[in-house]
Order: sequence, then C-alpha cells, then structure tokens
Amino acid sequence: MTDISRRNALSLALMGSAGLAAGSPVTAAAAPAAPTCIPPGKKGGPQWARGLDNQRKADLGDGRFLNPLFAGDHPDPTILKDGDDYYITFSTFDSYPGLVIWHSRDLLNWKPVTAALTKNLGSVWAPELIKHEGRYFLYIPVKGNPNGTYVIWADKIEGPWSEPKYLGLGNFIDPGHAVGEDGSRWLFLSSGNRVRLTDDGLSTVGEPEKVYNPWRYPSDWIVEAFAPEGPKITRHGEYFYMITAVGGTAGPPTGHMVIAARSKSIHGPWEDCPHNPLVRTQSNDEYWWSRGHATLVEGPAGDWWAVYHGYENGFWTLGRQTLLDPVEWTADGWFRMTGGDLSQPLPAPKGGRKGPHGMALSDDFKTLQIGPKWNFFKPSPNEAARASVAQGTLSLVASGTAPKDSSPLLLVAGDTSYQFECDIEIEAGGVAGVVLFYDEKLYCGLGFDEKRFVTHQYGIERGRPANPLGRRMRIRTTNDRHIVYYDFSGDGGKTWARFDRGMEVSGYHHNVRGGFLMLRPGIYSAGAGTAKFSNFTFTAL
Repeated sequence: MTDISRRNALSLALMGSAGLAAGSPVTAAAAPAAPTCIPPGKKGGPQWARGLDNQRKADLGDGRFLNPLFAGDHPDPTILKDGDDYYITFSTFDSYPGLVIWHSRDLLNWKPVTAALTKNLGSVWAPELIKHEGRYFLYIPVKGNPNGTYVIWADKIEGPWSEPKYLGLGNFIDPGHAVGEDGSRWLFLSSGNRVRLTDDGLSTVGEPEKVYNPWRYPSDWIVEAFAPEGPKITRHGEYFYMITAVGGTAGPPTGHMVIAARSKSIHGPWEDCPHNPLVRTQSNDEYWWSRGHATLVEGPAGDWWAVYHGYENGFWTLGRQTLLDPVEWTADGWFRMTGGDLSQPLPAPKGGRKGPHGMALSDDFKTLQIGPKWNFFKPSPNEAARASVAQGTLSLVASGTAPKDSSPLLLVAGDTSYQFECDIEIEAGGVAGVVLFYDEKLYCGLGFDEKRFVTHQYGIERGRPANPLGRRMRIRTTNDRHIVYYDFSGDGGKTWARFDRGMEVSGYHHNVRGGFLMLRPGIYSAGAGTAKFSNFTFTAL
C-alpha cells in the first residue's frame, strides 16, 4: 500500500471537497471525524496526580502516568540505568549549585540525590551522565569563558564529585558518550562530529572528526534551524543507534524533532532510519510543543522508553519539561515511539519499585538546602557564604542593588498556577523581596526598604509607593496562569492587603528574551545588611 503523507492527505481532502462542490459523484462514505482529546487539566480531560505542596506529578497511581515526567524546567535529560537504579540530570544553565542528580527505581517517581556541580563554569548546556568501569562521569558543555566541555567524576553517585577538568571542544556542544565494540571511548558531538577519549575518560585524543551527515527534513517544513545536536548512542542487539535532535530547540512549536541512524560499528557508516523523524510536534494545537532531544533507556521490566523535552502549550515560561515516551522495537531492527502526542495517560513502566516523588518547595529553613532545592543565579565564587540558617530562619547577606545584580535564590516550580509567601525582615539600608525571575534583564517582583516598596517589572524598577510596615512584613505572590499579583501582611498572614500593581508575564520566556531558561520563583537580598526569611510556603493551585 502506498503511504499517504499528512500533507497529501490534506490535499486529497481539499480536492474531495472541491469535487463535491462541483457535483462530482460520491463513491464512498466520508470517514467520521477523529475524536478530539481534551487536554490535561481541562474540565473533562485527564488530571494530574498531586504530590508535595500540591505539585503535579506523573504517576496517577492506577497503573498509568500523565506527562510531564518532570514538570518545570528540566531540559536535555540524560538518563543512566545502573542495575536496578536510574539516575537523571538536566541542563541547569546559570543556576548553581547545578546538575542536580535524581534517583528512581521505577522511571516514574524521582527524588533528588545531590547537586554535582558547585563551581560556576558558565551556562551549562546538555550534559551527559554515564557510568564506566565502576566510575560515574558527567560531561558538561559550557557557554562561558572559555566555551567548551568539562568532565567531573565520582566513585559514588552521591559524591564527592571531582573538580571540573577542561577538555576543550569549544566549537561543539551536547556530548554523548559511547564505548565501541573494540572498547574505545568516544564523545559524539553536535553537527555529526565525534572525538576519541583516553581510556580513563578524562582527556581527548586527536581532533574532532565529522562522521555523520544528519538526516534532513523536507525544505518546506517550518523550523527554527537545522541545528543537529544532542547525539545519544545506545547499543541494542547488533547495532549502535544514534539519536539526534534537529530543527531547533525553541522557535516554532513544530520545529524540534528526533531522528535516528544506526551502524554495526561505532566507526560507521551510519544508516538513516527510514521512519525519520521519530518524534515531531505536528501542529500548534498539540499539548506538547518543540519535542526533541531524546535518549533511550531500558525499563525495569526489559521494555524500552525514551526521555526527551518539550514546551507546554501556552507555557513557554515553564521552560522545557521532561517527557516519557514508550518505545517499541520493530521487525526491521528500528524502533518507534508509541505515546502519540503525549497529551493523554499512558500505561506506566512495569517491574520497578515505587518510591516517593518530588521535592517540597516549601521550606522551614531548619537546614540549608542550597543545591537540590535553592540555586543562586550566576553566583560569584564565594556566593554560598551569603546564606546561613538558624532557628528556622534563612539569613541572606545583601548583594548588589536589585534582583538583577544580587544573585537571587531561586526554585524550579512546575505548575501553571501557584502561590508562595514568606516573612521577610531587613536591616537598615537593606532592600529585599520576592521575584519571578527569568534572568538579570527580565524579571518581576515586589520588594521593600524601610520606607518604600519597590515594584519590579520587565527587569526594571517601576514604582516606589510608601511602605506602611517598616522593616518586617509577610509577602504573598500569586502566579495564576501568568497573571501575577501580590498581597502583604503586617501580622504574619492573619490579615492581608492587596498591593495595587499586578502584571501579566506570559512573554517572560526564551522566544522573547533568549537564554533557554524558565520563569522561576525566588527571593533576593540587596542594598546593605542582612535580610531574614522565614516560614516560606509554596502551594500549587
């Protein structure tokens, strides 16, 4: 039977309607319209399970799951199967400590283990987490000074992790580690290149070489850029499979995609999959946009899965979220993703051991949770010394003049609506408050000094109305599907007053500002002295 593409099918449909208008005879009954799937979260559609702080989670508890696997900004997932254990981490860009490693036994429920990278190298892009001969490695591409790839290693996943070692490779990103049939170690790189590693994995040998010309999509497709990146190598049966992302990470929702090639040798030649692209958002109407950058992983029951990222329709502000897609190996030795557009519940992975999922974003400040929970933005080498906890209070020494230059402390929140609030106390000359922070040039929030509020919007100061409460107050921030407003209280939250400036923040995202980040809730301390934060509570709505 001849395949009919989506484009040809549409053309035939249009031709058919034109024929009917012209009085052409009808030879077959029209096919019934495909049922419309109600997207997640809508009335009548599937609903997420709820976990800590009422945050959404994938595991529905009835043998099914509903994407995202990791809500909020968890892009470029790199996943490792280590016996019965799974570990995963993501790009963390300018947030430090970074490269938070999560652990699971069932592929669905995850808990943070540690933040492996503590030294600010620059903006961390798609990393690679692997284990080789008993040692864990993280290969880390960085946009910084200099650009290039670093490696850190540890003998236990919990660490301690080594100091970063620079490998060069300043013209490449997204390393994917592979071990050849001859035991040789390699990093596959963007644009179809690779470079050999020494046997210990801590240095490169020779120069990068071009080994693969990635498959090209039709020239009339709407994409951001060709941008071959994120090569991941999986050995299965007699083949090495290379999974690559093309089409650009953001931009048009239909741009990003997953392609595959295979070879019986790590040295090639590489044969393109005849079914490319294996994943691609087809329409702006789909729930998950810009799906791509995939890695294959064997499930607990011996079945196969892919993790990749995508943007939630209408919520670029949440960054690229991690998605889980079932994989089927086909009779021709290739594979396909079977989850469709991932907007509906799917059968959960079988055979694993379920554990708790997620991390509370509320904080009683009994311990200092910098790394897995809180991250500094573009911190200086001694930034961590600014923060300390005692008696349920976080003390944060002032830095800079505003969120833009104070290295705020930020969280990753993965819900489309949420509230967070805390008590804040400042010293003379201090200014502190709450923020929704994309980067140093795009954020909003509400702060105060002892005489006036300070309103932040578009990354600038917008207003300084009088502060009637002095140096201590409780502030509550609500982000209700991009509508942001603030309340403040002088009696610890018993009574509230509405701050008279709200804002709409749906444009605080990559396609406006660049940077591949997300809009993150957080706190800041600027000016002079030390600000104290306590009773921080977060609730997804």
